[in-house]
Amino acid sequence: MAEHPAYPVGLRLTGRRVVVLGGGQVAQRRLPALIAAGGSIVLISPEVTPSVEAMADAGEITWERRRYAEGDLTDAWYALIATGDGEANARASAEAERHRVWCVRSDDADQATAWTPATGHSEGVTVAVLTTDVKGRDPRHTAAIRDAVVEGLRDGTLVARHHRTRTPGVALVGGGPGDPDLITVRGRRLLAEADVVIADRLGPRDLLAELPPHVEVIDAAKIPYGRFMAQEAINHALIEHARQGKAVVRLKGGDPYVFGRGMEELHALAEAGIACTVVPGISSSISVPGAAGIPVTHRGVAHEFTVVSGHVAPDDERSLVDWPSLAKLTGTLVVLMGVDKIGRIAETLVAHGRSPETPVALVQEGTTAAQRRVDATLATVGETVRAEGVKPPAVIVIGEVVNVGLPAARAPQPS
Repeated sequence: MAEHPAYPVGLRLTGRRVVVLGGGQVAQRRLPALIAAGGSIVLISPEVTPSVEAMADAGEITWERRRYAEGDLTDAWYALIATGDGEANARASAEAERHRVWCVRSDDADQATAWTPATGHSEGVTVAVLTTDVKGRDPRHTAAIRDAVVEGLRDGTLVARHHRTRTPGVALVGGGPGDPDLITVRGRRLLAEADVVIADRLGPRDLLAELPPHVEVIDAAKIPYGRFMAQEAINHALIEHARQGKAVVRLKGGDPYVFGRGMEELHALAEAGIACTVVPGISSSISVPGAAGIPVTHRGVAHEFTVVSGHVAPDDERSLVDWPSLAKLTGTLVVLMGVDKIGRIAETLVAHGRSPETPVALVQEGTTAAQRRVDATLATVGETVRAEGVKPPAVIVIGEVVNVGLPAARAPQPS
C-alpha cells in the first residue's frame, strides 16, 4: 500500500471514553492534554509514575491497576498505547483496528492509526504540526516548527494583522525588572497589538524600539525629584485614548500592583467605564536579587522575606512602615526605592535591635547590561552608597541571604 501523508483533524473528546495503556513517562506527558480535552480517561497499568498517580488521586483519570486485556478498547474513541510490553502493544493495536478506534502507539508509529502532532497554544489558538514526509519523520524538527509558530503568535511577530480582532480598552502590563526578555508572553503580545503605549521610565525600554511606526508612545516617566507626568494626567491619557477606540497598553516596570500605582489607574478606568486587563509582571523585589546571585529565602537561613518601600524615611510622619517590628524579624528585608534613605533606614533597624553587622547588598540596574552589585553592612551602608555613587533604580537586600549566594565571579550574569 502506498504511503500517504496523514490527514489532520481535531478530535472532540469531551465525555468520550479514552483508554491509555501504560503509566510511564509517555502517558505522563500526554495525559494533561487529554484531560484538558475533557475525555473520560481510563488508564490501565500495574504501575504509574508519581505524577500520573496524582492525576488519579485528584479524580482526573480512572486508574485500573492491571495489565492490558482483550476488550479494554471496547467503546473507546481514542487510545494511547504506551506500555513497555511490545506483544501487548501489538495486541491492543490490533483490537483498535478491529473496533475502528483511533490509536497512537509510542513504540511503533508505523503500526498506529493516528499520530500525535507537536502542539502548542496561544490565546485560544491551538497549533498542531505534523511532518508530511512519512519516511522522514523528525520529531525534533516538527517540535521546532511548532515552537517557532507559537512564539511568533505569543510575542506578536506572527499576526494575521488584516484579520485580527482587537478589543479597544486598556491593558496594565507589568514589564518586569528591565531585561526585555523578562516580560510575560501575554504582555509582549498585547504590546505588539497596541495602538498607544504609555510607558514608565522603569519599564523595559528596549521593547519600545520594536513597536511599529504607527504606534504612539507616551512618556510617563516619573523621575525622582525631576520632571514627571502627574498621575491624573496619566489617568486622563489612558481614558481618552481608550475612548477613541484604541488599544492602549500602560507599560509599567515590575508588577503593576507592587508599588506601581496600578490599582489607582484601574479605579480611574472603572469609573470612566473603560475595560481593563491586568497582566502581572515579574517583580524586581525577587528577580533582581536573583540576578545578582542572592536568594531571598534559603533553607536554614531565612524562612520569610518582607518587601517594603523606602521612598519615605522612617522618621517621616507619612511613613506607613512599622520599622521597629521589621527590625525584630530574622528573615530577609527587601527595600525598593530606598537608595537615598538607606542610611536612616539602617540606623533605625540597628536602633531597634538588628545587628549592625547584618549584610546588605545593593543591586543597581538589576537584570540589565548595566547591573552592578555593591555589598555593605547595616553599619556601613550609608557611607558605602555615597562612596560608591549608587543611584536608583536599585534593590536593597538586607539579611544573611546576602552571604549565601555564589561569589561574584560565579554568580549568574544578566544576558
